[in-house]
Amino acid sequence: MTILAATDGASRGNPGESGIGIHITDEKGAVLVSVGKFIGLATNNVAEYQALLTCLGYVASLPCERVIVQSDSELMVRQVNGQYKVKDTMLKRFFQQVQARLTALPFPVEIRHVTREQNRHADELANRAINLRRDVTDLESPFRS
Repeated sequence: MTILAATDGASRGNPGESGIGIHITDEKGAVLVSVGKFIGLATNNVAEYQALLTCLGYVASLPCERVIVQSDSELMVRQVNGQYKVKDTMLKRFFQQVQARLTALPFPVEIRHVTREQNRHADELANRAINLRRDVTDLESPFRS
């Protein structure tokens, strides 16, 4: 089974109040995880990495053969895929954590860059968590479909 995951990190200011959104479905579209988490003060790039790390934590416990993760953070996706170097000291730590989690997973993970519109659900969860300053689930979303 292929798992499809969307992640997003959002920050109001840089740094500022931040949240992450994770929306994970199976290949048939059944929702497995759909959460937003308030992470406090962070930069947007840190929030993006935290969203990916959190997502990888969730998928590690799911039965699957393959995972496709999409994110609208071009910087993070290109860094994780080896197309950009990681220069920022803090981001290097997150990058190393991501690489360690990817290596530990017993299945392949593909990380793709998508447009913000294609990542709407994860974006909405991250922003809702910031607005409420607490963790949220998809069940609380007024946009739940």
